[in-house]
Amino acid sequence: MGELKKEVKEFEELEVELELARTKEELNALERKIKEKEIKMFLSGKYDRGDAILNIYAGAGGLDAQDWAALLLRMYERYCAKKGFKTKILHQSFGEGIGPEGRIGIKSATLEVRGDWAFGFLKKESGVHRLVRISPFSPKALRHTSFALVEVLPDISLGEEAEIKIRPEDLKIETFRASGPGGQYVNRRESAVRITHLPTGIVVSCQSERLQGANREKAMKVLMGKLYQLKLEETKKKIKQFKSDAISPSWGNQIRSYVLHPYKLVKDLRTGVETSEVESVLDGELDQFIEAELTQNND
Repeated sequence: MGELKKEVKEFEELEVELELARTKEELNALERKIKEKEIKMFLSGKYDRGDAILNIYAGAGGLDAQDWAALLLRMYERYCAKKGFKTKILHQSFGEGIGPEGRIGIKSATLEVRGDWAFGFLKKESGVHRLVRISPFSPKALRHTSFALVEVLPDISLGEEAEIKIRPEDLKIETFRASGPGGQYVNRRESAVRITHLPTGIVVSCQSERLQGANREKAMKVLMGKLYQLKLEETKKKIKQFKSDAISPSWGNQIRSYVLHPYKLVKDLRTGVETSEVESVLDGELDQFIEAELTQNND
């Protein structure tokens, strides 16, 4: 009932804002809020209202792929800031090189996203993202294609462990010192935590907190999100067995292409939505892509 009251209150506040709006800027801002309300009508998943865990993995391609993963991390951080979501990097595995603007490449990163509807808005971003550009690491200024995998998981609270079965004997828990760019240690104590789920081989880490117990708790939340996603995928596979057009998911299934050379274009391969404003997209302007995916492919 609390959520229903909150929804009613928000609609009442929108009505008041509509009556008071006078300038074009105020009307545009109000239109944006109403549009978000409409999008939320398509979010009916169990965890859509809650927080999210966003993982980014650099694909094959060395320094270019690691720099692309760092660009994606920045893009999602800026998108979340625009939506009013709070973000925190739980774990980063840094690359070897320094990219443009002093950007440090990453092999992988885990981002915690907190805010109402965070998982609902971000869940369709899971998939392979492809970048085409002149490589900043190429002495001959050659064009290079890079790939990165984005994985969005629900942030499942520890109180919901009953649904995701995790037995203590199935866990291998290790501690280590948190490290920064270049491999230097940023904490003298072994406060960082790595958890391996033995039955599935899933490995998660967290090094954002000063205390080992806090890192362990956050790592467990990431693990539960991954196990939930695994359970969901297994269910989908069973359903697809009865469909003639079943397609097996793979690393090659790109969802969005970002081209900086020889022309500028970002295109979502699922919805057909595209724009030449590549810099704006990389600066976090993702609404047109996310809204189209939620409304056109709502399953």
